[in-house]
Amino acid sequence: MRVLVAGATGAMGKELLPRLVEAGHEVFAMVRSDAGKARAAQWGAVPVIADALDRAQVEAAVREAAPEVIVNQLTAIGHIDTRHFARSFAATDRLRIEGTDNLLAAARTHGVRRFVAQSNGAFTYGRTGGPVKSEEDPLDPAPVAPMAAMIAAVGHLEKAVLGAGWIEGIVLRYGAFYGPGTSMAPGSPQLEMIRKRKFPVVGDGGGVWSFVHVADAAEATVAAVERGRRGVYNIVDDDPAPVAEWLPELAAMLGAKKPMRVPRFVGRLAAGQAGVVLMTELRGASNAKAKRELGWRPAHPTWREGLKPTA
Repeated sequence: MRVLVAGATGAMGKELLPRLVEAGHEVFAMVRSDAGKARAAQWGAVPVIADALDRAQVEAAVREAAPEVIVNQLTAIGHIDTRHFARSFAATDRLRIEGTDNLLAAARTHGVRRFVAQSNGAFTYGRTGGPVKSEEDPLDPAPVAPMAAMIAAVGHLEKAVLGAGWIEGIVLRYGAFYGPGTSMAPGSPQLEMIRKRKFPVVGDGGGVWSFVHVADAAEATVAAVERGRRGVYNIVDDDPAPVAEWLPELAAMLGAKKPMRVPRFVGRLAAGQAGVVLMTELRGASNAKAKRELGWRPAHPTWREGLKPTA
């Protein structure tokens, strides 16, 4: 198939483009710069230049690539400062709203038949009920203020993709990425904070995280391109775990002392309201549907083994 990947040069693109090429697809990468063109070509894709926020440029790129499938991996997430959570996600929020709308409009004009979009299943589920959520569970209907814009942007993306009746819309709710090029890569600021005991367990550490290795996420994305059906899929590993469990284990892998424990009010001062939510109230996600319908099995079924080489 002819596949156009938007947001093709980040950590996911580096894993996804070569896999699509190896699977026999004719792959086009929507990039913004000459450096992006070089990276996309290195990974076996044909680069097309467009700014995702410019509707005319996106339309021209889709016209040039003439894809059967568009994969939307548009993000601009760098280091996440939980004290300024909204600011950390502002550029990505805009891409999830305007970029998605531009891609869908171009897809409709040029008869694209399938649209696969990156969503977030790590930080977005409602914070009530059981610790592990399925695709049928809603996004957080009452997020704390610093996280509201991010969850609203995710909601916009999902509604736009799933509500486009003229195309097969598929939403992939990825867990928290780790692995090469991610915020949990060797030497990354997040791992260094854990190593230096600057990443404490807040409160009871009861927030449940679902992780996924970026290479496993790329494999699931290829499966969605080839055989996904309209709907939502959680792309996470088999081992959702509370912060109080995974953070001390990761510290031990890094050869660090056990993380300090601080009460919620101290955590709020240090990490902001969003940081406290991430530590104490998150819900994890189940990958049963992705396994059943996509035939996907993560090569790193648990973060316990997957993070060892990273650490």
